[in-house]
Amino acid sequence: MIDVLLADDQALIRDGFRALIDREDDMRVVAEASDGAEAVTLARQFRPTVVLMDIRMPNLDGLAATRRILEQDPAPRVLMLTTFDRDDWIYEALHAGASGFLLKDVRGTQLTDAVRTVAGGESLVAPSITRRFIEQYLLARQSSVPPVAMAALTEREVEVLRLIALGLSNAEIAQRLFIGHSTVKTYVNRLLTKLALRDRTQAVIYAYESRIVVAGRADQTDS
Repeated sequence: MIDVLLADDQALIRDGFRALIDREDDMRVVAEASDGAEAVTLARQFRPTVVLMDIRMPNLDGLAATRRILEQDPAPRVLMLTTFDRDDWIYEALHAGASGFLLKDVRGTQLTDAVRTVAGGESLVAPSITRRFIEQYLLARQSSVPPVAMAALTEREVEVLRLIALGLSNAEIAQRLFIGHSTVKTYVNRLLTKLALRDRTQAVIYAYESRIVVAGRADQTDS
C-alpha cells in the first residue's frame, strides 16, 4: 500500500486529491497538512511513502519543507505540485531532493500514475515542463569545468549517466549498451552513490551541469 501525505494550504485542493487517491486500491491518504511546517511534523509521525507537496504555502514553503522531510530516516518520496511552472522553482525543487514535479492541471489518472512512479523509486517531471526546462534553464547553468566527483566514475558509468540524461530507461540503456538489465541497475546505483545523488532526476541535472550532455545539441544519442 502506498501511503500518501497531502500538503497544500487549500482545503478544496486537498479534498480533490484525497478523492482521487482513496479510490485507488493500492494507495491511501494517511494525513493532510495545511502548511510546510505541519507537513514536516506529519511526515515524521505517519512516515508516508509519498508526500504530495505544494510549493507555495504559509509558515514554511514547500521547498524548505521538502529539504527537512528528506533529512528524516527513512525519508519519503516527494512529488511537488503547483499551479505555476517557473523554471527556478523546478530547479530548486529537484535540487532539494524532490522526485518529481507536476502542474496541478494534470488529469486524475496522471496524478495517481505519478504517485506510483515516484513510490517505485523512479523520478518524474511533467512532459510539458521537461524540454523547456532543460533547453532554457539548465543551459544557462552549465559549467565549463566538470566537477571533481566525476573522476570517481568509470568510463561505463559516465556513459550510463549520459544515457539517463538523454531520457533512456534502464531497458533502453541495456539494449543500447548490449548489457543486461540488472547490470544497468548496478551501474545506476553505483554512480548515484559515488556522486551522492538521490535519484535519476538529480542525475539528469548533474549530467547537464557538468556538460556530460550539452543542452541544445541533437547529436548526442549515438554510443
